[in-house]
Amino acid sequence: MTIEAFTVLMAEDDEHDIVAVKRAWKKHHISNPLYVVNDGEECLDFLHRRGKYSEPGTAPRPGILLLDIKMPKMDGLAVLKQIREDGHLHRLPVIILTTSTAEEDRLRSYDLGVNAYIVKPVGFANFSEAVRTINLFWELVDLPE
Repeated sequence: MTIEAFTVLMAEDDEHDIVAVKRAWKKHHISNPLYVVNDGEECLDFLHRRGKYSEPGTAPRPGILLLDIKMPKMDGLAVLKQIREDGHLHRLPVIILTTSTAEEDRLRSYDLGVNAYIVKPVGFANFSEAVRTINLFWELVDLPE
C-alpha cells in the first residue's frame, strides 16, 4: 500500500514551537509538506487562497490543520468556528495543539468540532514524539477530499 503524503498546515505564532515542529519533522523523516502561518487571519487567507496566497501553488489544500489557540489577530477557536461554518472547509481535520490546559478551551474546541485536542508536551523529546504520533495516526486515516 502506498501512502500519499498530504500537506500539513500549522497555525502557530510561537517561533520556538515552530522550530521544534520542524526539527521533529526532520528527525522522524516526515514526508508531508509542512506550511506554517503565524496568526488566525493568515490561516484563513491560506485556506481561502486569498491575499499573498492567491497565486496558484502558494497554498495547497491541506490534509490536516495543526491549530494553536492563543494567536494574534484571530485566535484558534475563532478560526475553527469559521472553518466548521464554511461549506468548502468544514470537513478539514483540525487538531488543536496548544499549551492551554484550560477546561473551557478544551470543551469549546470539541463543541466547535475539533478532531483532537492535544496539550503540547514539555521538552523536545516528548514534543517530538507527540508530533511523530500525530503523523502516524493521520497516515492511517482516510482523509476527506
